[in-house]
Amino acid sequence: MDKLKRVLSGRDAEEPSGLAEVIDATSLSWSTRVKGFVACFAIGCLCSILGSCLLWIPKKGLVLFAVFYTLGNIASIGSTMFLMGPMKQLKKMFEPTRLIATIVMLLCLILTLCSAFWWRKAGLALLFCILQFFAMAW
Repeated sequence: MDKLKRVLSGRDAEEPSGLAEVIDATSLSWSTRVKGFVACFAIGCLCSILGSCLLWIPKKGLVLFAVFYTLGNIASIGSTMFLMGPMKQLKKMFEPTRLIATIVMLLCLILTLCSAFWWRKAGLALLFCILQFFAMAW
């Protein structure tokens, strides 16, 4: 058990594992970070599902869908910041291999809200939500 604690805290003489780097990245305890991750991810999933259900409400459904779906995606992205730390998350998001997906994701987040609030185009809002999904999966 002591060896496991040494390895997880990064005090082992061997090469540090990915988990040890994650632990050293933030000042929160590991259990707090896991709880924050789970809570933020659950809120993100709940908002996305709620947004999908609210889509079918007449007149205001599109705006509610766009807002809740976008908030759900932001919360899901924010949940991983609990595990890595905000700066490390941002560095990884803007690495050359992920740069296009990050830009597409952020652009689609903004365009989803624009198409719902200003342009009032249901088809565009749905298209941008689908693109958000694919950019996050990419």
